[in-house]
Amino acid sequence: MTEPMVRADDVVISYGPTIAVARSSFTVPRGVITAVIGPNGSGKSSLLNAIAGVTPAAAGSVEVVATAGRPPRFAYVLQMTKVNEALPITVYEVVAMGRYSTLGGYGWFRAADRDAIAEAMDRMGITDLAARHLHELSGGQRQRVFVAQGLAQDHELLLLDEPLTGLDLTSAKAIDDVIHDEQMRGCTVVMTTHDLAEARVADHVLLLGGRVIASGPPPAVLTLEHLIAAYGPNLLHVEGDQLFLDDPAHVPVQGRHVHQDRSIHVETSQRDHHES
Repeated sequence: MTEPMVRADDVVISYGPTIAVARSSFTVPRGVITAVIGPNGSGKSSLLNAIAGVTPAAAGSVEVVATAGRPPRFAYVLQMTKVNEALPITVYEVVAMGRYSTLGGYGWFRAADRDAIAEAMDRMGITDLAARHLHELSGGQRQRVFVAQGLAQDHELLLLDEPLTGLDLTSAKAIDDVIHDEQMRGCTVVMTTHDLAEARVADHVLLLGGRVIASGPPPAVLTLEHLIAAYGPNLLHVEGDQLFLDDPAHVPVQGRHVHQDRSIHVETSQRDHHES
């Protein structure tokens, strides 16, 4: 059985009197891609915040398990494509921030730091944007920049909040390729998503609905019973072999969003068919 990368025991996540995630216990296996899915407001981002230590647990515990006795190393990429238009910061400078934690108070970039920055930018296909200001970029380009910042960090756990939502095809494919490449390199990836098709092809799934309703392999978690518990019968519709979710998060498309006909996580030979 795969050892855990993240372990939570009776964790409660709250913001003042508001409970974002009610008492839940779960593990995230090491070295796999875990999808965290649930309706809008179900606690997905709050769960990532707790794993990253940004939001302390109100009760119980959630921890990133150490490896070989050394402190856990992780990178956290938020979904933030809006920036201050007056902020004069370049793409290179944003990615370079991923190395700050290794420099100390007055450290200088070493060759290893510069190499890590260059490699992260190359993997995300943004090397040619290095001198551009962040506010000049499209939303998809900005998201690639922030993912590159995470890649530049020393990490064994990569946390991604909605990394593929609302992106152009080029940016979505670049990020998706990196997600799978990170796993091949031995990294554990935890990503939030609204798309059931993305969750179905993950290795592990956490289904949220104000608490962790189910966790485990996709076929065991994404059952009709569990989905109704998460989304409610008013949001979930089954018509033939198609599954629809009337979730406010799917406003960008007209009509109902079909969750079995679209996925960025498919074999390369199938992508054009699924994304057309």
